[in-house]
Amino acid sequence: MALLLCASPALFASAWPVPDHGVIGVRADQFEARFWIDRLDQPDRIVFDAATIAERNARLLHVDPSLHDLHEVPANLSRQQIAGWIEALSERPARALYDVDGKPVAAATLDALMAALALEAIPQQRAARYGLIVHRASLRTFPSNLRVFSRKGDTDIDRFQETALFPGMPVVIVHESADGLWWFVVSQRYAAWVEKRHLAEGSAKQVFEYAEKTPIRIVTGASVSTVFTPEQPALSALQLDMGTRVPVLSGWPPANPVNGQHPYTSHVIELPLRGDDGALRFAPALLQRNADTRGDPLPLTRANVLRQAFKFLGERYGWGHSYDGRDCSGFVSDVYASMGILMPRNTRDQSVSPGLDHRSFGAADDRSARLAAARALEVGDLVYIPGHVMMAIGAIDGEPYVIHDTSGLSYRRADGTRAHVDLNEVSVSPLTPLLFNDNESYVDRMTSIVRVRPDPDQSPTSQK
Repeated sequence: MALLLCASPALFASAWPVPDHGVIGVRADQFEARFWIDRLDQPDRIVFDAATIAERNARLLHVDPSLHDLHEVPANLSRQQIAGWIEALSERPARALYDVDGKPVAAATLDALMAALALEAIPQQRAARYGLIVHRASLRTFPSNLRVFSRKGDTDIDRFQETALFPGMPVVIVHESADGLWWFVVSQRYAAWVEKRHLAEGSAKQVFEYAEKTPIRIVTGASVSTVFTPEQPALSALQLDMGTRVPVLSGWPPANPVNGQHPYTSHVIELPLRGDDGALRFAPALLQRNADTRGDPLPLTRANVLRQAFKFLGERYGWGHSYDGRDCSGFVSDVYASMGILMPRNTRDQSVSPGLDHRSFGAADDRSARLAAARALEVGDLVYIPGHVMMAIGAIDGEPYVIHDTSGLSYRRADGTRAHVDLNEVSVSPLTPLLFNDNESYVDRMTSIVRVRPDPDQSPTSQK
């Protein structure tokens, strides 16, 4: 232990208070966005205007290989393209996996999953088909709801769960599973398997016109729900997550009921429905006027970044947007989506995206350089370590603090022993005391910092 403390004094946390809840350096007043906003100069200054954000998103969509411009997907897809998408995702697992009962997943089960891909059924050429998601839907590695895990007893991180899509999101349908119950789809930020029941198929014209329709309501709460209605169960109490965009039926006659209810206290929105034949239909639904939504994205300001991030504080961690929640990269991308900012879906893609302004770290960056970068973080900057991303929210006495969706964190107690706190939630913590392993801190393992703001004094790109 003496050698560790001598070699890595920054990992020794003797100066940090440890409250009863066990998370080092965090007080109850720091759970409020207002605490951090009040520490800022000009917190409501616009960072990027709407036109700049649109240009930024268009460039990102063009240069980032993890993103897909659905307008540019060919009308006729080759077997090579379709198989390439599927094989890039649905590789046969090489490591041991366990089911919910802790039993090893049998080779025969993996054989069945590979057969379900029906790769031999892909024709040499297939016309692209289109659809809209009708309610929050999981995207899966394989056409199966089988949940699998890396360790016995650890049933939170389902290794076949990729992400989720929200109501109204457009997709290109490219392939069908062997049992006919799943589609492989390409969305703007992901390509994976989705159950057919979550998707309504329509023409390209129907799908794109709906996705681009105005006026809109954009969800700025952690989530909101449509008004309950027994007349239209598919649209009743439908969950709409932060950043979800839905069109408003602005011409709806104000005295006409919607699903048996007068609409004057609500917005009349239009949502996609899946018909009995799987075809796309549209129907009105009500979204309460007092729900946390807007007619356009929030302005990108540091105050709004903080307000939006803290709306998720305490939400259960959900790997791949499971548990009706989100994971670390889903959290930061949903926060920025409420301000109209497009982000790649996964941590790795965000951290290396050629369309994002980032400062990369490598072997040449010593601890002092990394600490300097950490202490220069600004509100909204994204900090990446292998497998995780955190959002900077400010500093106290020079110590950078972050908000992040995390399974847990570790640090050194005053006596040098290692403490671990299981969290499984969106949490606030200081950055520099956090341990990556016994010998390295999070700061030691930083891979990049992404900055979603201009910096006239020091561009992080220039520091690469």
